[in-house]
Amino acid sequence: MTRRGLGISTAALLFAAVSVVLGCRLADTDGITPVPQLLAFLPWLLAPAGAGLALALLTRWWPGTIWAAAVLALLAWFIAPYGKGTEPDGRAIASLTVLTSNVEFGQATDALVAAVREERPDVVFVEECEYGCSARLRQALSESHPYRRSVAGGGSTGSVLLSRYPLKAAPGIRATMGMPGAVADVNGHAVRLQLAHPMPPLPGQVDLWRRELGELRDFAASAGSGPTVLAGDFNASQDHAAFRAILDTGLRDAARLAGSGRTPTWPARTAPAIGAQIDHVLVSADFSARDARFLDLADTDHRAVLVDLRLHEAGRPARS
Repeated sequence: MTRRGLGISTAALLFAAVSVVLGCRLADTDGITPVPQLLAFLPWLLAPAGAGLALALLTRWWPGTIWAAAVLALLAWFIAPYGKGTEPDGRAIASLTVLTSNVEFGQATDALVAAVREERPDVVFVEECEYGCSARLRQALSESHPYRRSVAGGGSTGSVLLSRYPLKAAPGIRATMGMPGAVADVNGHAVRLQLAHPMPPLPGQVDLWRRELGELRDFAASAGSGPTVLAGDFNASQDHAAFRAILDTGLRDAARLAGSGRTPTWPARTAPAIGAQIDHVLVSADFSARDARFLDLADTDHRAVLVDLRLHEAGRPARS
């Protein structure tokens, strides 16, 4: 094969691989392995697409340059934030600071305790909080966060929800990993809280991942018009159809509202340079988000997400 032929073949393979992923994104489906895994890193597909364009230009493969232009245009379109970016017009009646953190099998528990003591969030969602982690949080944070709901479990299955505000019991979501729920009394206002931690889209488990994200979508759709916070490690980004279905219920990503809609949270070793935002704080239309920060905690592969929310009067139209 000539050098030109090798260059064209390589460019065609790069374009074909990216096109398969983009085709699923365009069709609003997550497809099958390896598409769900690649969709999490959709913005980074600019790299192989750009390499293919360079090869097409070097080899003067003009149909390839047209293919590259179409691929790059679609990538640019899909990289734009998804979901509503509106804020309520009603006056703010309460504030709520929310922190969500996957502590990776409890390894980052001490780092999380230090972060909670420093940042003083009102509500803390903790994923992969196994037995030791749960006991440590009870011992270290019971004074500042006396209210809790949890699902006990080892490894990745345990989850804990901590609050400064009184909590009432509420049904959680039954799934492979713990997803407790509660209703918080935030200065006299009932706020529905739900922790999210569906299974990741591992090869052979994509159907389970899709089904558990569907359970979260059903929760979001049934939450009604009351103030709601759905937060945790979703193992999904805005480029996954199963996650966009949750946003389509009317919930909005607080990080996007605060202007940080694509800031990566995983894997922590390469974020924020390279990664995907799979940890989210989703809120109902009653909330605005003033700030979103991403905390690098030791001994976990996830960055924690800290958002400063304001609860507004109900019954007012939203503005764009």
